Amino acid sequence: MGTAVRVTSVDPGMVETEFSRVGFAAMRSARKGLREITPLKPEDIADAVLWAVTRPAHVNIHSIVLTTIDQANSTVFHRHG
Repeated sequence: MGTAVRVTSVDPGMVETEFSRVGFAAMRSARKGLREITPLKPEDIADAVLWAVTRPAHVNIHSIVLTTIDQANSTVFHRHG
């Protein structure tokens, strides 16, 4: 408090990245349902970060929680299909 330092926590839900495509390959084949979820894209997270860091100097964004519209929380997902 009282300094120009701002801290923002960006907490993304399920994001499709190269890691998720490779690292979760076994889980995807074991659980077909993951293909029925529309994940966030890296660009969605980048957009949120850009928005937070471009606020005026007197504004601090404490936290941003982003999830796909198919994600209720870390374990509950709506599956299309």
